[in-house]
Amino acid sequence: MEEEEFYGAAYKGSKKFDQSEVPTANATGFGAAADDYMERGIDLNEQLIRNKPATFFFRMNSDAMIDVGIHSGDTLIVDRSIKAVNGKIVVAILNGEMLVRKLQMDMKGVILIAENKKYANVRVDEFSNYAAWGVVVYSIHAL
Repeated sequence: MEEEEFYGAAYKGSKKFDQSEVPTANATGFGAAADDYMERGIDLNEQLIRNKPATFFFRMNSDAMIDVGIHSGDTLIVDRSIKAVNGKIVVAILNGEMLVRKLQMDMKGVILIAENKKYANVRVDEFSNYAAWGVVVYSIHAL
């Protein structure tokens, strides 16, 4: 199994807070008992973005990947610093058109697999203008 290649970035997320840095006030002079268990809010940038300069957001406008849970209208988080390998869902540029497909590479070349029976898989031939633009790391689906 190939190890995933990852390139770091200067962005390390927002500031990490200690409990002593979180201001609390209580008229009695004592902190509330729940203050000991208080955590700061969730920063989605820290949770979902590993490499900020190489991360892009896309809106999915097809149902070609519906069988893996990516629906039309979903927001895709794409990281260009992750190497596109077999089994990854990628944003591919094929002859000037952007496609979201599962990548499969074999001895004969590259196949872009649609995860919907309505769409055919695309075999990239040697004369096609193809590039794996980035790897989809998250899909945000509104309910």
